[in-house]
Amino acid sequence: MRVHQPGSHLTADRGARVDDWSWGKTRRRAGLLWRLMKPYRRRAAFSVFSLLAATATALAPPYLAKYALDDAISHNVGGRLYLVVGIFVAAGLANWAMFYVETYMTGWVGERILADLRTTLFDHLQRLSLGFYERNRAGVIISRLTNDVEAIDQLVTDGVTTLVQSTLTLIGTAVILFVLDWRLALATCSVIPLMGIATALFRSRSASAYAAVRERLGLVTATLAEDIAGMRIVQAFTREQAAYANFRRVAGDYRDSNMQTVVLNGLYFPAVDLLSSVALAVVLGYGGQLYFDGSISLGTLFAFMLYVQNFFDPVQQLSQLYNTFLSATAALDKIMGVLDEQPEVADAASAGELPRIVGRVRFEDVHFRYGRGDEVLHGIDLDVPAGTTVALVGHTGAGKSTIAKLLARFYDPTEGRLTIDGIDLRDVSQASLRSQLGIVPQEGFLFAGTVRDNIAFGRPDASLEDVIAAARTVGAHEFVGELEDGYDTQLGERGTRLSLGQRQLIAFARALLADPRILILDEATSSVDIGTERKIEAALRRLLSARTAFIIAHRLSTIRGADLIVVLEHGRIVEQGSHEELMKLGGLYTSLYGDWADAAA
Repeated sequence: MRVHQPGSHLTADRGARVDDWSWGKTRRRAGLLWRLMKPYRRRAAFSVFSLLAATATALAPPYLAKYALDDAISHNVGGRLYLVVGIFVAAGLANWAMFYVETYMTGWVGERILADLRTTLFDHLQRLSLGFYERNRAGVIISRLTNDVEAIDQLVTDGVTTLVQSTLTLIGTAVILFVLDWRLALATCSVIPLMGIATALFRSRSASAYAAVRERLGLVTATLAEDIAGMRIVQAFTREQAAYANFRRVAGDYRDSNMQTVVLNGLYFPAVDLLSSVALAVVLGYGGQLYFDGSISLGTLFAFMLYVQNFFDPVQQLSQLYNTFLSATAALDKIMGVLDEQPEVADAASAGELPRIVGRVRFEDVHFRYGRGDEVLHGIDLDVPAGTTVALVGHTGAGKSTIAKLLARFYDPTEGRLTIDGIDLRDVSQASLRSQLGIVPQEGFLFAGTVRDNIAFGRPDASLEDVIAAARTVGAHEFVGELEDGYDTQLGERGTRLSLGQRQLIAFARALLADPRILILDEATSSVDIGTERKIEAALRRLLSARTAFIIAHRLSTIRGADLIVVLEHGRIVEQGSHEELMKLGGLYTSLYGDWADAAA
């Protein structure tokens, strides 16, 4: 299993640059693109055929011009000249038609490949474990789906065409040059060593430059996503100038990376133009001498000049494609890096469906650590009968939320096991487990959509009557009815149109409607004011009735009402019992309860 540590992607990227040109990595890139293209291979093949035809017709006109010019000079204006002109026109029409077909087909296939890549990446992201999202910034992940996929766009929709066409044109032109006159062809090749040196230098410098561009573009997106999502906090603490300065620095780094590529392009492409002019000068000088010596015809010299121009045009196009290829390769490597991520929690091959549970939960000598960090749970033993409401209490970092994550199987224990009704959670599928769990986090997360959609999130087929009944039970129906469109009111991103307490009530209604057998409340009432909490106390009792519930809470009323209170300290259970039993012990719980009571007063 591959585990990334925070910041390790920077080192990995540097190592990836060294390996950019390894055959193994190239095969993996090609393999991914081939799998994406495979469903459309027939259209792709037709696109290649039309490209070959278009390239062949593009190579014909200079050769035809040779015969036309030689015939005109020799005053041979008979049927062959008209035939040459006719073929010239026909080749131009065929070239236009084939390029149209090729452009359409390539675009059709390319856009579908990109759409499939996005959906494949998104599907993979949904299967990754919670740990991946806790280690990686949301903006960087979004950049993989947007910026990096867009970087591949030009490669798959236009780059492959340019590669094939320019390569064939280059080879075809070289062959025709030697057919026309091998002496002039060899003279033209005198500039190729210089071209090779310039290209090698450009390639070595630009590889790292384009990798840095992709890296820093991801940081720009990540910074934007974080600052926009946290704009209320930024403004509340008057940190606008600091946020601006930070973004300006990140954007400046991105600009500097782009400028490196601009400088390289500015040096390389004019050099190619210069060498093209040098080659043309060689043809004019040496070819002119051959013409005056009677060794070649004027038509041959004219065609040779046209083909020399055709010879260096593909070189420039391939060099420009190299820029696209570098950018796309860097993006593709980052996408493959995400696709290579494996879920830290995976269903076993023999995993079955969890049957309808009663709700008895047992932690048997459970140890746990996050990644390679220090152990955070040390031998947790806990037996919770079905229908029991358990309050997990302790100082920050005691392990309360970790226990909740293990119960939802966002992580698996490092040692020991966790069972429900005697069944080890690793022996059942995650989907069948979570379909019988309900989770209400500290901040009720709502999606952009209607109130009804958010309440019915866990049961999309629920009727409006069921939605209203759930909302009424938890005390949300009254304020929903006061919204402009009631249950059809559109909420903003994360439900920002509602107050924190209202969002939490919607989250309670969502959990109730899903009818879970085990309920996890992670400080779910911390965002609800005292008045609102009193309104939903009775609703909470109904919500918890006949269900096993694990509650992480600091509210006295919630803690006192629990059937079992588990006191955690440094990843260990130090006390457990009812409120009255623990108060009699006079231990850590008594101290915590005193602190909470003083705070409430």
